[in-house]
Amino acid sequence: MARKAAAHDDPLAPVTVAVGQEDLLLDRAVAQVVAAARAGDPDTDVRDLTPDALQPGTLAELTSPSLFAERKVVVVRNAQDLSADTVKDVKAYLTAPAEEITLVLLHAGGAKGKGLLDAARKAGAREVECARLTKPADRLAFVRNEFRATGRQASAGACEALLDALGSDLRELASAVAQLAADVEGGIDERVVARYYTGRAEASSFEIADRAVEGRAAEALESLRWALGTGVAPVLITSALAQGVRSIGKLASAPRGMRPGDLARELGMPPWKIDRVRQQMRGWTADGVSVALRAVAEADAAVKGAAADPEYALERAVVVIARAARGVWGAGKPPSDHRPG
Repeated sequence: MARKAAAHDDPLAPVTVAVGQEDLLLDRAVAQVVAAARAGDPDTDVRDLTPDALQPGTLAELTSPSLFAERKVVVVRNAQDLSADTVKDVKAYLTAPAEEITLVLLHAGGAKGKGLLDAARKAGAREVECARLTKPADRLAFVRNEFRATGRQASAGACEALLDALGSDLRELASAVAQLAADVEGGIDERVVARYYTGRAEASSFEIADRAVEGRAAEALESLRWALGTGVAPVLITSALAQGVRSIGKLASAPRGMRPGDLARELGMPPWKIDRVRQQMRGWTADGVSVALRAVAEADAAVKGAAADPEYALERAVVVIARAARGVWGAGKPPSDHRPG
């Protein structure tokens, strides 16, 4: 997923600068250079250094001509933290890189140490962008690209379900894609992802919320009881329920006629999430959203100690939300205290 920011993309360029703070992408940038070097020379010497290990004069020693002309890769991590004297050494090296040496600088990309980054760019270093993927759409694209890299096909729903289950950690997402690609034959869809990752707290919590806001009370209760039985924290469930109902309310109150991209930015949701919520909001009314939010608030208080039976409070909230999704509750009409089940 690391994207090219320079016109050339030769991993064996004399200098590569990987810019950003996403550890997985930084490690991949280093691994790509090392793999390219060892493809040409299996005995390539790799030196992976932190700022405290790179003292003034160390770089000159590492990059001095070798009697045996061995290929070497010198990796400098957190280059923005190098001392002023060491930065001078690196800048001097950038003007005349050594033969058979590949220097890889990992730089966070902020204001700190910007002079070194500017010098590397001016010297024509190959640049690899490794910024954190903060937007849901970018993380979704990452998952899709990971599946493509394995040569496997995954449905859009499968990619979305994997994000829902695992969150934003790219290492976990990449590992999950690799596992699914290795273990599953044929196409990979939402059911496959659910089979592998439904045991995750986040996955089961959002599964409960999805079924509840879609009005599927029996399925939501079944998922709830399974989740509680496997040790999912009740507070995670109330959080997912709240998010599900709030998403319904936010989309229902959004201005009509907005373009999908503008609507996504306005509501702070990725486009695929808006499409899902739009399908879920059928049957919902403003009164239903109000009643459901009140039920979630009561359940949240209950699981945090305000009630003797938090499981009952969660079951009751799920039933109220599912009924609200079908338009059962009107404004001001409180839900029944009848215990579901």
